[in-house]
Amino acid sequence: MADGSTFVQAFTILFREGLEALLVVAALAAFLRRAGAAERIRPVYAGACLAVLASFGMAWVFEAFFDGNHNDLIEAGVIVVAAGLMFTMSGWLFLRQDPAAWKAEINRMAERAMGAGTLLSLAGIAFLAVFREGAETVLFLHALARSAGGFDASLLGGLAVAAVALAVVFVAMQWLALRLPLRPVFLLTSAFLFVMGLRLVGAAIQELQEQVIVPVHNDGVPDLVTALGFNGSWEALGVQGAIVLCALAWLAMQRSRSGAGAAARPQVSA
Repeated sequence: MADGSTFVQAFTILFREGLEALLVVAALAAFLRRAGAAERIRPVYAGACLAVLASFGMAWVFEAFFDGNHNDLIEAGVIVVAAGLMFTMSGWLFLRQDPAAWKAEINRMAERAMGAGTLLSLAGIAFLAVFREGAETVLFLHALARSAGGFDASLLGGLAVAAVALAVVFVAMQWLALRLPLRPVFLLTSAFLFVMGLRLVGAAIQELQEQVIVPVHNDGVPDLVTALGFNGSWEALGVQGAIVLCALAWLAMQRSRSGAGAAARPQVSA
C-alpha cells in the first residue's frame, strides 16, 4: 500500500509541477516549427535544460541554507521576470499573426538569425518557466524520498510514468501545431502566453502575500477563479485587470495604426 502511495505521489509531483513548464516550452517549440524556423528551437531547449541544472543547484541552496524551504521573495522575483517575458513574446507573436507579414519578416531575418533579442527572449521564457517549478520539484521529491526510505522502485516508477505522460503531451502539441494554419498557431500561442503571464502575476502576488507584504482580501471572489488556477484575491485580480486593460488599449492602438496605414496606401484603379 505504501509503495502504491509513493508511486502516486511521485507521479503527481512531477506531472503537476512539470506540466505548466512543459506547456510553455512546447508552445514555443510548436510556434517555431510551424513558422518554418525549426532550426531555431535549440535556444528554447537549451534554456529549459539549463534551468533543470539550475533547479538542482537552487534546491541545494534551499536545503543547505533555508532548511529545505524555498524563498518566497526569490521565487516572486523569478515569476515577475518570467511574466514580463511572456507578455512581451505574446505581443510579438500577435503582431506577426499575418502569414504574408511573417513570411516577409522571415526573409528579412534570414541573415540575422531571427534576431538575437527574440531568440534570447525565447530561451529566457523556457529557462524561467522550468526554473520556477524545478527547484521546488526537486525539494518535494527529496522530501518524498526521505519519507519513503530512498529512491525505491515505486518512486522511480512514478517519475518514469509522469515523464512519459509529459512527453505524450509535448508530442501531441507538436503534431497539432503542424496541422493548423499559421495564423491560429500564432494567435493561440500569443493568447496562451498572455494567460500564463497573468497566472504568473497572480502567483508572484501570492508569494508576497505569504510573506505578509501584500494583504489578502478574497471575500466575494468566485470559486471559479481559484479552480482555474488563478490567485483568488482581489489584490491579484486588480493587478491582472489593470494588465488586461493595458493590453486592450495596446490592441486598440495597433488596430488604429493598421487602419491608418491601410487608408494611407494609394488605391489602384481597375
